Amino acid sequence: MEIKLQKWGNSYGIRIPSTMLKALNINVSSDRITLEQQDDKIVLSKSKNKKISLKERFENYKGNNLAKEFSWDDPIGEEIW
Repeated sequence: MEIKLQKWGNSYGIRIPSTMLKALNINVSSDRITLEQQDDKIVLSKSKNKKISLKERFENYKGNNLAKEFSWDDPIGEEIW
């Protein structure tokens, strides 16, 4: 399939037909796409990396706890602490 490359802001974009997305079981509202260059080709594929929350990212964190370096000053104005 040949498609036209179009200007999109400072970048360029392509339109992927919905029939192709359906055939590949790609959900545009939740799935992510991986873009790779292989020699003279551009390869798009459904990302295998799932989106993880901040809590999940830090579950196994074993580094230094930097929280002691924060200063919790008194509220100013109408702030609620």
